[in-house]
Amino acid sequence: MNTNPLNLTSGFVVIGHRGAAGLAAENTLPSFQIALDMGCRGIELDVHRVVDEKQRTRLAVIHDERLDRTTNRRGLVSTLTAEALGALDAGNGAGVPMLDEVVELIDQPGKSFLNIELKGKDTAAPAAAFLAQHPRIRALVSSFDHDELRHFRGLDDATAVAPLFSRRRRSLIDTAQALDAVCINAAYPMVDEPLLEACRDAGYPVLVYTVNQLADAQRLKTLGAAGIFTDRPDLTIGLQA
Repeated sequence: MNTNPLNLTSGFVVIGHRGAAGLAAENTLPSFQIALDMGCRGIELDVHRVVDEKQRTRLAVIHDERLDRTTNRRGLVSTLTAEALGALDAGNGAGVPMLDEVVELIDQPGKSFLNIELKGKDTAAPAAAFLAQHPRIRALVSSFDHDELRHFRGLDDATAVAPLFSRRRRSLIDTAQALDAVCINAAYPMVDEPLLEACRDAGYPVLVYTVNQLADAQRLKTLGAAGIFTDRPDLTIGLQA
């Protein structure tokens, strides 16, 4: 198991999901700033590969492959340049940020780690290149697309990675081992005490998504989860230790 120092075996971590998606427009700079100001030890976001007006590869911070749900524009994210995405309204006038813009908020050693979810196609290579250019960032790279995560691991053998799971699989721990992962990111409905114990015995802390109720977060902490992803860090930050 990779031993990248994200301190996931120490205390209980509260990770702002898409920033603080229950308090501000998801995956926007104001949302990330709120999560940081509240003291979240981790900030989670999603990336898609795009290009700018000079045809340079950039990573846009947005969840869906389409613009429809979260912006004032319809169509595919991939059809717009980085500049055009930044000019959209993704909530209260905030544009779709690029990953480097988010990094400017948190580029302070020891402040918060950044969980970058490889959401779009062909994001492994630009993510690896980006992190090589920003060695100060403490990063955790995750994805439901385990092939994309394997591609990333082949390009970067040092950055912490975590496979994402939406349901229980017999291969869950084997997948983590094959990726040299530091933890497993799992959906709340699939997490129970036996799963947490099995992962812990194998050496993998479990981060649980998306947990927005204090009682649920308290239960997970008691059962031994390493932390949670939450849209409402204002309700759960008191559990962080």
